[in-house]
Amino acid sequence: MQVWKDYQQQHKDRFLNELLDLLRIPSISARSENKADMIHCAEAVKERLLEAGADKVEIYATPGHPIVYAEKMIDPSKPTVLVYGHYDVQPPDPLELWHSGPFEPVIKDGKIFARGACDDKGQFYMHVKALETMVKTNSLLTNVKFLIEGEEEIGSKNLGDFLKEHIELLKADVILISDTAMLSMENPSIDVGVRGLTYIEVEVTGPNRDLHSGVYGGAVANPITILAQMISSLHDENNHITIPGFYDDVVVCSDAERAALAKAPYDEEEYKNDLGVNALWGEKGYSTHERTGIRPTLELNGMWGGYTGEGAKTVLPTKAFAKISCRLVPNQTTAKTEELLINHLKKIAPPYIEFKASVHHGGDPYMTPVDSIEYKAAAKALETSFGKAPIPVRGGGSIPITSLFESVLGCKTVFLGFGLDSDNLHSPNEKYDIFNFYKGIETIPYFYQYYDEMKK
Repeated sequence: MQVWKDYQQQHKDRFLNELLDLLRIPSISARSENKADMIHCAEAVKERLLEAGADKVEIYATPGHPIVYAEKMIDPSKPTVLVYGHYDVQPPDPLELWHSGPFEPVIKDGKIFARGACDDKGQFYMHVKALETMVKTNSLLTNVKFLIEGEEEIGSKNLGDFLKEHIELLKADVILISDTAMLSMENPSIDVGVRGLTYIEVEVTGPNRDLHSGVYGGAVANPITILAQMISSLHDENNHITIPGFYDDVVVCSDAERAALAKAPYDEEEYKNDLGVNALWGEKGYSTHERTGIRPTLELNGMWGGYTGEGAKTVLPTKAFAKISCRLVPNQTTAKTEELLINHLKKIAPPYIEFKASVHHGGDPYMTPVDSIEYKAAAKALETSFGKAPIPVRGGGSIPITSLFESVLGCKTVFLGFGLDSDNLHSPNEKYDIFNFYKGIETIPYFYQYYDEMKK
């Protein structure tokens, strides 16, 4: 509707400045020293939701960081859309690789550079401004609820209990999430699913203290060496994961789905150049899009031990550590994959070291049926806004809470993301195109319009 665009055009500078203010708050959920910043950010989100036209906004305390809930109920007989997002962000390290301060947003070449610009402040804030647009132009057609949490980046550890304790409060017909990416603004796409996640940390212990590597080297097993050998054995020469039973539950995509994925625009040279690599790596027999969407993975996310400071110290360390994650596809589960991974590592651990593993967080994979009203409304909204039908794709990342949403609240999730894979999520110099931010605010009201029409 033109009334939406007129309102958004009139207020676009304010919309952007409000987002920049949010980005200045270092809401890092992983760090205890940022606890006050988390509270500050939750309060700022509450104020923005009230200003946007929500009738009720509450901040709920949890054993961790607070959750912001809001609602705008126009008619109990109308469908209800529950918008989910998160105001917490990843730590900005390493700081020396940022071109500007991670919490001092800079606009350059039409892009906002700041931690959280895309993941997820810029994306969830589109929904706040879309609500304002619909309220102020009297064009809101459904009920709206917001659930904006502060622990997504650390596994949403308290959100599950909150859902179970507030089922009636959160009752809705569909969950709407903008925390995913498009292929490009020239080729809009929509995620039909996201992969699940299993994340563990392992500890290998050798001698009872750090040893002189000259005196003891060659006589005592080095924990770093042993751990490296164990990890390197988890893939074979075809980059296939060697854990027995790992692929047993994997749903193999049909030839038709693989053909559909192959239609997505892809330039391998551009892909390599963007990443600064000479060649790509992955499971043999699958394309890049298939490796990052329809196939499970196992990755080493961090490894350390011994002396890592400046200069030399010839030490044979007592311990070595690693963080390992697996991305999962339908019908794999976090619980089973954790068990397979940990049991396998225990089995291959040699007798001259001690092995210990702990679980961080995870979540099951999720798929949105392409024949559902939810998906069709989102696809039509994008087609209206962009002038071309979106390409259905599989997201490589994980949004662990989505499977819990369906099991607890009993409704489907639809992904309406406006980020790009090149937005440096979780990396230095995270960015978000201002065009994408405005395009999201323009598109979201169409979802409400089409969803209301299709539900009648």
